[in-house]
Amino acid sequence: MSNWDDDDGYCTAAADFQDARRVCEILGIALHRVSFAKQYRERVFSLFLREYAAGRTPNPDVLCNREIKFGICLEYMQRLGADWIATGHYAQIHHTSPYPELLKAADSAKDQSYFLHSVAASALSKTLFPLGRLQKAQVRAMAHAAGLPVFDKPDSTGICFIGERPFRDFLRQYIPETPGPIEGPDGEWLGTHCGLAFYTLGQRGGLGIGGRHESDAAAWYVAAKDMARNVLIAVQGHDHPLLCARELYCENLHWLVDPPAAPRRCTVRVRHRHTDQPALLHPGANGTARVLFDAPQRALTPGQFAVAYDGDLCLGGGTISAVTSAVPQPLCAA
Repeated sequence: MSNWDDDDGYCTAAADFQDARRVCEILGIALHRVSFAKQYRERVFSLFLREYAAGRTPNPDVLCNREIKFGICLEYMQRLGADWIATGHYAQIHHTSPYPELLKAADSAKDQSYFLHSVAASALSKTLFPLGRLQKAQVRAMAHAAGLPVFDKPDSTGICFIGERPFRDFLRQYIPETPGPIEGPDGEWLGTHCGLAFYTLGQRGGLGIGGRHESDAAAWYVAAKDMARNVLIAVQGHDHPLLCARELYCENLHWLVDPPAAPRRCTVRVRHRHTDQPALLHPGANGTARVLFDAPQRALTPGQFAVAYDGDLCLGGGTISAVTSAVPQPLCAA
């Protein structure tokens, strides 16, 4: 399956296909090749651009799983006669009734349940995750023993259509630059940004501020975006209070369990590789929720996903729509 049709040297789809072809030859199984580039642009990439233009930071991998891999690709497979879809995601699934249970992988360092929380239960009921109970080192050893040429292939990283290219250069092809001022927390002028879409909360570097004689040598970080004034707010110090907040709001919640009718204790992950944090989730109307963390969290980012867990069980999640004002405490959870 390929989802990007620009042959610009960055996307690895062509090399990945050749790897798949060699593996299928060794295993003696058929290989079907299909492109969903048009659907990807319509269902994933268009929203990706709209979110960035609005100053938010989307996660297209979550949308790709929901709309493409476990959406139109699964439908395509079923038309070919497939009963199940098996993928290399590091997650576990228990086929229970009335809902399949999505759980974290045994290899916590590789867990990908965060990216799968938005997949429809009807699709998960037809899904297998054969790597979910294995460590990555075990998988590589098994592939080597089976004579598969991809046993030592580097882990895939980032988004396919971006590849290893500089992200800002890629985004400039689709979103125009709209320069404006960079201000400190007290409104002082610090420099000029190239457009709010090109920055994300908590970002270090790329601000062009440098050292200032009236301040210490601590690094500068993006703390907020004032869309109305086209102003980027920057602060010094990794744990500056303006980078920390205890409360966020979610929209478009997708539940993999019965939706809670009352506040529920759980842990919440706000980005991939983020440590789950204890919180109280208050369900709201029309697929919304308010999440109150036990401790301040750093760089809660609108457009990203907040995913709730009960131990290893993924409960579901939604898009972060808003974050409350920062909590005036010196330290926050990474």
